[in-house]
Amino acid sequence: MKLKDYILFENDDFVAINKPSGLLSIPDREGKDISLKQLLKEKYGAIYTVHRLDRGTSGLVIFAKNELAHKHLSLQFVLKDSFGEERQTKKDYLGLVIGSPVNQKGTIESPIAEHPARNGTMIIHHKGKESQTSYEVLQDFGIYSWLQFRLHTGRTHQIRIHMKELGHPIVCDDLYGDGKPVFVSSLKSKFKLSKKEEEEQPILNRLALHAWQLGFMDRSGTRVELMAPLPKDLRATLQQLEKRKKGR
Repeated sequence: MKLKDYILFENDDFVAINKPSGLLSIPDREGKDISLKQLLKEKYGAIYTVHRLDRGTSGLVIFAKNELAHKHLSLQFVLKDSFGEERQTKKDYLGLVIGSPVNQKGTIESPIAEHPARNGTMIIHHKGKESQTSYEVLQDFGIYSWLQFRLHTGRTHQIRIHMKELGHPIVCDDLYGDGKPVFVSSLKSKFKLSKKEEEEQPILNRLALHAWQLGFMDRSGTRVELMAPLPKDLRATLQQLEKRKKGR
């Protein structure tokens, strides 16, 4: 990948990236696959992790370029301070879920803990950490729904496990959902395979979650608002769902 194609904004303190799905934010334990942080280190030298996105999640992630910026930004990305007050950080996501939530808006506050036996997997548990996710249905397509999420806490897999708890897991989620890809043939009754193709390829075959907007204060006290455009696969899927809803 050409890193410059994914840079949304940068200054002397930080760089904002529209991370593609499938790319690690930071190196994993095995260290076999390339990560966004490694690519940034090659370009900038010193680089500091402020927050991260799941490998399958696309969208906005920022890295600090110096220690002062790292400290300033990291404190903001702890979304609630020691007194339980929400910080000024805004983290909004967009995602496609299976089915139609009963309520158009809501807040999920189920505590999240690590699974005792499965590394890298989270569960809802009364002894888990306080977790809060707000959601709103933007479009209901029947088989799927397009939602906006706002994180009030920053737990691992928070949106994914909360949507599983609600009974509407994120589409293509292989940990908390069925992991099944989306095919145009499942959305279009008169679908015909192209003569060039021997078998149909999925229109969406990755976690249908996108970190859409970030808002925070920079070191000068100026409010920064950033937005990451939707990637092609999510745009194409939404387009097909809209056509299906209109009966075309």
